[in-house]
Amino acid sequence: MIIVLKPRTSKENVARMEAMIQKKGMQPHTVIGEEMTIIGCIGDTTRIDSKLFEVDPCVDKVMHVQEPYKLANRAFHPEDSVVNVSGVLVGGEHLAMIAGPCSVESEEQVIEIAKAVKASGANLLRGGAFKPRTSPYAFQGMGMDGLEILCAAREETGLPIVSELLALEHLEVFDDKVDLIQIGARNMQNFDLLKHLGQTKKPILLKRGLNATYEEWIMAAEYIMAAGNENVILCERGVRTFESYTRNTLDLQAIPVIKTLTHLPIIIDPSHAGGKWWLVEPMAKAAVAAGADGLMVEVHNDPSCALCDGAQSLKPEKYDMLLQTIGTIAPVVGKKLR
Repeated sequence: MIIVLKPRTSKENVARMEAMIQKKGMQPHTVIGEEMTIIGCIGDTTRIDSKLFEVDPCVDKVMHVQEPYKLANRAFHPEDSVVNVSGVLVGGEHLAMIAGPCSVESEEQVIEIAKAVKASGANLLRGGAFKPRTSPYAFQGMGMDGLEILCAAREETGLPIVSELLALEHLEVFDDKVDLIQIGARNMQNFDLLKHLGQTKKPILLKRGLNATYEEWIMAAEYIMAAGNENVILCERGVRTFESYTRNTLDLQAIPVIKTLTHLPIIIDPSHAGGKWWLVEPMAKAAVAAGADGLMVEVHNDPSCALCDGAQSLKPEKYDMLLQTIGTIAPVVGKKLR
């Protein structure tokens, strides 16, 4: 249930309404916007008579939310959320340009790539320290050593770092060292992990599962938010379909759909979607034109020798050309590249 208060409702009346909601056994979630104040009622609202609130002189209207997700629902938060990742804003008019190698291979490699992508306009550095792989014989990442290399690259370039968390046992160290904690497609519905992520304050990048519906994806975000962490960024990375030519099928419709259903930022990963480097540029441009809040692109200085996903990685010079093009598209859709 959502209670929309009349314009210029005093702080005292807002607090009074929150107390009324708590007295009815629900938790208030208050959003104070530029034009209106909304209080979302979290809990079992089926036994509450909405007329109890409708008759209050400071209430404009009461609405019932049909969707199972509440905190992520745009009805609860009409304005776009902007997530702060160590000074880099994601959402609204701000574009997140996340770039870097799929996997950390060496300190020299990561710092070289970090300097190159930063010069091109990237504002966040990605790198896999722990790598979830389909084959147990494939390169699994450098683990904690890889994480330390990412930290060294951040120290060298000033770029906040993004890395994927695989196991709950590493959450504490990720919470300490990583600026944006990535949850991959395979872990999107690892609900125990999501609950623990809700107890941190670090921003979370939540990738869509391989076969997840929009509602399942949003409900995964709701797990994190319901546990106390509302700093969630969604990432569309392609879904599994009958098509086998590409690695996955990039669902660009997810951008307007997610922005209609939720207030959360959504970024696009065109690298994992297509699995081919030459598909990254057209899909990245299309994503920004469709209103995405950012891109996550894999960049490698020597893709042919990459230990992981070299076929979908851009060379630094190609990434530079891509961002020059993105720079011309972004203002058309009300976005800032830098």
